[in-house]
Amino acid sequence: MRYVALLRGINVSGANMIKMDELRRTFEGLGFKDVVSYINSGNLAFDTRSTSEDSLAAKIEKAIHQSFGMTIPVMIRQREHIGEVLANNPFEGEYESHKEMHVLFLKEPLSKDSLEEVRAGAPKDERFAAKGREIYLHLPMGVAESVLGRGLIEKKLKVAVTARNWRTVQKLAEL
Repeated sequence: MRYVALLRGINVSGANMIKMDELRRTFEGLGFKDVVSYINSGNLAFDTRSTSEDSLAAKIEKAIHQSFGMTIPVMIRQREHIGEVLANNPFEGEYESHKEMHVLFLKEPLSKDSLEEVRAGAPKDERFAAKGREIYLHLPMGVAESVLGRGLIEKKLKVAVTARNWRTVQKLAEL
């Protein structure tokens, strides 16, 4: 089974620095096969026996803590699920550039009450749609100027989440 691991907050602005070759070796040390990474921000694909995504995430988080001394949240998705994320984009055809589209990968789906809190805090010019453990963001002004893209969901709701731009999500489906 092919999985994608999405690590939150590594190698961003000089924080939580981990070299990808060392991280790949850590994954291989866990018995994962055909480990590949994409860019330097914690995107890895690997093969292993089919198992629960939660147990894989816990195993990887523990190994990262033991190897690098860091507590890094890890979101796991089957590679096929990444293809479904691409296929189910609710804003397809409604944006001018891939730079406007982002996906937030969550550890668990948001509750209805949490979704209402996000809805209440979202500016009118930023759109989002929640589908399971992903939240699609259409941010016409870009992520840097965005309320939703700058951590509203994680900070307000205390939910582990990691964001990827649309181009990265497309590449993850290919890994």
